[in-house]
Amino acid sequence: MSISDRDLAINAAEAGAAVVRAHYGTSVVRFAKSAGDFATTADVEAEEAILAVLRAARPDDPVLAEESGRTGTGGSERLWLVDPLCGTLNFAVRTMLVSVNVALRVGTRVVVAASADPFAQETFWTDGVEAGVRSAGVDQRLVPSAESRLVDVNLDPPFPNRSVFRTARLLAHERFGERFRPRVVSTTLAVAWVAAGRRAAYVTDGQLRDNVHFAAGIALCEAAGCVVTGIDGRPWRSSVGGLVAAADARTHADLLALIAEQG
Repeated sequence: MSISDRDLAINAAEAGAAVVRAHYGTSVVRFAKSAGDFATTADVEAEEAILAVLRAARPDDPVLAEESGRTGTGGSERLWLVDPLCGTLNFAVRTMLVSVNVALRVGTRVVVAASADPFAQETFWTDGVEAGVRSAGVDQRLVPSAESRLVDVNLDPPFPNRSVFRTARLLAHERFGERFRPRVVSTTLAVAWVAAGRRAAYVTDGQLRDNVHFAAGIALCEAAGCVVTGIDGRPWRSSVGGLVAAADARTHADLLALIAEQG
């Protein structure tokens, strides 16, 4: 029987996570990519493991992967988006806050996605309708919650909307401190945590269309029922950029109000 796209995404993400886990604590080689950015042996080998799983089951599907770029000659609207290790700097300094992200976009919509935590050995997944987390072979439904008031922010560049928005200014706002508690995990695992109720919200700048880092997390949040927009409150695919993913409408509205004051 042919494997479903959802299960394929889960299997691919977990294959990459196994490689990341195996490399943890070892002396990984670093490969410079740009100023301040690099990949490691773990990134490259995790991506190879993910691609092997995808190609075995869907040999005609094109793939856009962080380290190897776009491969495949398929002419369909299907495109796999692969981020083999989100949180490379965390990993390189032996901080267990990373994720392995795999998503399938059909046309303009991500229809399945998986985000695996190599160290908690959890895999967050969506089939485009439901969203769950798999641990030890058992699935549980994702339920967003703003109860923690924890808001994860991304402080890493680029900042394409710097003239009207900076996450650092958001953190410095007095009312942000009155309403929320900031966290900086520095991996898109935190986006999945919004869907799972472990964060009240996630905020970042940047252009996120076809972004291999964010595709899985955004899909998880949307399927779980979170409120997801760009920093201007418009649908994120057509906004000025950035992301505000919130567990509920009140949290989302409060963050948009604080962001609007920067303009």
